[in-house]
Amino acid sequence: MIVAVLIVLLMGGGLLALLLGQWFKNLPRWIALCTLSIGFVALLILWADRYEAINASAPGTWITGYEIPWIPSFGISFHVAIDGLGLLLLVLTFFMGILAVLCSWKEITEKTSFYYFNLLWLLAGITGVFTAMDLFLFYFFWEVMLIPMYFLIGIWGSENREYAAYKFFIFTQASGLMMLLAILGLYFLHGSQTGDYTFNYFELLATSISPQLSFWLMMGFMLAFTVKLPMVPFHSWLPDAHSEAPTAGSLILAGLLLKTGAYGILRFVLPLFPDAAIAIAPWAMLFGVLGIIYGAMLAFSQTDLKRLIAYTSVSHMGFVLLGIFAFNEIALQGVVMQLVTHAISTGALFIMAGMIKERLHTRDINKMGGLWTMMPQMGAIALLFAMASLGLPGLGNFIAEFLILLGAFQADVILTVIATVGLVFSAMYSLRMLQKVFLGPDHKTGYMADLSARELFMMAALSISITCLGLYPQPVINTVRPLIESVGQIKDKLYDP
Repeated sequence: MIVAVLIVLLMGGGLLALLLGQWFKNLPRWIALCTLSIGFVALLILWADRYEAINASAPGTWITGYEIPWIPSFGISFHVAIDGLGLLLLVLTFFMGILAVLCSWKEITEKTSFYYFNLLWLLAGITGVFTAMDLFLFYFFWEVMLIPMYFLIGIWGSENREYAAYKFFIFTQASGLMMLLAILGLYFLHGSQTGDYTFNYFELLATSISPQLSFWLMMGFMLAFTVKLPMVPFHSWLPDAHSEAPTAGSLILAGLLLKTGAYGILRFVLPLFPDAAIAIAPWAMLFGVLGIIYGAMLAFSQTDLKRLIAYTSVSHMGFVLLGIFAFNEIALQGVVMQLVTHAISTGALFIMAGMIKERLHTRDINKMGGLWTMMPQMGAIALLFAMASLGLPGLGNFIAEFLILLGAFQADVILTVIATVGLVFSAMYSLRMLQKVFLGPDHKTGYMADLSARELFMMAALSISITCLGLYPQPVINTVRPLIESVGQIKDKLYDP
């Protein structure tokens, strides 16, 4: 029952922070930190205990699950389960959650009880998305993610926070409704064929769907997932949301919410609609490459530091789309690595952008410069994560992008060559960002303190993580091996005579 317990733990912690925060202003942040730390330690213990068994298990093996009836008259149950991918993303969720609390420690001073309530319920929704095996339950948690993030941006964001919050809400809600229609279509189709109306994921996998209907049902899911990823041209909500969100909001957006889109494609689109997914694979890879190049070019042209980092996410998520639809095990290994390493490297850059804004009260990189002299520790760590973002060997992002390109080369040589050009662009925007912010002439910003002990702890945890993943990525790859093999076999099974 660990999966259900984790969701209850986060929701209970959020309610406790909301209630007790009315009397004790500083207590909610401690409640949030303790709640997330307990869940993180429990997941690490589970991972260590099951690691060998996961690595040796057959494709499609699940680690643990829990199911009880919820609305049995409609075939809805509270059914949660995790495999290697789910476990890995849950560990990432609680790790990012701890960092989100720490970077909010001094930044959030108003309505703290409601803030940490929203933060914990947002993480509960993400946990539910990564574990739900009932499609109605999955949609429920998909919507649970939306509302707390809307409040985080709309209440604690910057000057244009209301506009950014509305835009985020409209994009996510509209695409989510398309997914709901597809879920209902699959539900009624399965019921008409078997007489059993259910939202159970494992039973719906056996549904027989005509090619034309399969395409339209798949597009309902794909729209929701590619908006959240985000894929060009559905990306325009992301820079606004990132630039106006508080630091923790940007961290959760980049580190976790974007990953729910990639997770949805891997978990639902490919297994439920394999023929339709293969049919659109060339187009999906093309849009992935467009995202890589377009996102990198826009990142290079930005003067707002947070918008610059936001567009790098558009570029990096293009690699994810390219790797998924290559239907190649090597590329899929790179996709999983990209989900983890992008969360760490881009999350670190957003935390650093928040630290700089807290000191300078601006996000304009033209008003920065020469900060390395006053903040050498922050400058050194910024150099590390700029190098990670451009794919320097020895850091996790290099492993991810190298594996994606290696696998995608077997599927489409031309698109892979074009995608490789994106690595050149990533070097351009990363080095420009570093030069504008930390090098160059001093803009007389006055004295600024270097990293505090709390900030140094956060950046050290992220630095160690990205370096370890670059030097020894095998634990991550072994953990998701059964899922990668099962997804990699989809194309072979479909065309096996």
